[in-house]
Amino acid sequence: MARDAPPFTDYLVAESSQFFDRVRTGLDRLGIGYRLNLQLVRGLDYYTHTAFEFATTELGAQGTVMGGGRYDGLVKLMGGPELPGVGWAAGIERLAMLIAELPAPRRPIAVVPVGEAAEEAAPTLAEALRNHGYPVDLGYSGNLARRMRRANHVKARAAVLIGDDEIARNVVTLRDLDSGEQNEAPMDPSLSALRARLRALGA
Repeated sequence: MARDAPPFTDYLVAESSQFFDRVRTGLDRLGIGYRLNLQLVRGLDYYTHTAFEFATTELGAQGTVMGGGRYDGLVKLMGGPELPGVGWAAGIERLAMLIAELPAPRRPIAVVPVGEAAEEAAPTLAEALRNHGYPVDLGYSGNLARRMRRANHVKARAAVLIGDDEIARNVVTLRDLDSGEQNEAPMDPSLSALRARLRALGA
């Protein structure tokens, strides 16, 4: 029956035909691909001018994940003023089935201050690392051992230790939390040396 049904384009009045042409022209201008379905019917009777569906080939026969259209008379039908509108509904389960497996989150860098002066300097260092795209964990409480336990708890890839001695020499101590190896990295405004060491660790 659907195969033999006449196409809806044979029954459009001039206004609807012109409107539909403008819609397609806009899609073409924006480079948005679409396929014209001359037998597409939405199940609600208040649509005007345009109906659409978003479909995928990844879910078998039930490939429609979203559908909607324009309904200029809906607000008035519900007792409001004449107001044009466009809306859609989506199948949340179908959309979820299309989401690829998410990559594992990046392991953070733990900034570990030791001493009062370091606690003042640590937030600036942490923010600078974040501005360069690193996830950073900064703990404020406890002694060094407790803060290192926190770094292990959050599965940090490396710890950047900063204390009075490091501040005096303008360096930080970088500890590989997988191997336990540690070395110093000189500090500079762009953190270039520290970031190079972190890249070498795969952080």
